[in-house]
Amino acid sequence: MGNASSTREERRNGVFEWFFHSEVSGSLVLMACAVLAMVLANSPWADQYFALANSYIGISWGETSFKLSLEHWIKDGLMAIFFFVVGLEIKRELVVGELSTLRQASLPVGA
Repeated sequence: MGNASSTREERRNGVFEWFFHSEVSGSLVLMACAVLAMVLANSPWADQYFALANSYIGISWGETSFKLSLEHWIKDGLMAIFFFVVGLEIKRELVVGELSTLRQASLPVGA
């Protein structure tokens, strides 16, 4: 029994390790979240979904407060981080990756 349990645990650890080290994992998470958001927005729970999206999150101290809706945090904050990471990936490809020569980069740059 101990061997079967440890083998199952090693297999599970291997799947988690593959997922966190795979280049595809970010795309899978993004796609799953997009599908979940579309399903929730078009379900009987749509009112609660939009109420959550419009709830305000932030910091307050004294009479000063900095609060934005969750939707605003996602649109402005997380999208800025997303495009920053995309820009870093493009830079890496242009400097040392597949697009490091003028011939290989000409089509994507032209597009």
